Amino acid sequence: MAASDEFVFYLIDQLAPFGAVSPRRMFGGHGLFRDRLMIGLIADETLYLKADDACRATFEAKGATPFTYLRAGKRVALSYFSVPAEVLDDRDALSSWAEAALAAARRGARRR
Repeated sequence: MAASDEFVFYLIDQLAPFGAVSPRRMFGGHGLFRDRLMIGLIADETLYLKADDACRATFEAKGATPFTYLRAGKRVALSYFSVPAEVLDDRDALSSWAEAALAAARRGARRR
């Protein structure tokens, strides 16, 4: 699940128009945080952003797939979806996706 430091720094730079994002090492990858909320994770050189019912269909329409891992021999999907290369390379589009991820994280925090 590792991600290179160079990829993490690239993502932080790409997300600059969105605002201050803090990476934290976790589980061999990185979590991305804004306003103390986890909005994304980086695993195997892939950025995954938080999604919920309000933005999942938009993400999926662009080809995004959920982050999955094996637990006790079963595949588990989390509510984080891959960001397509064309979105990663477009700072405005990436900022828009990050805003949607932040909104999803805020809605999730309110439910808890």
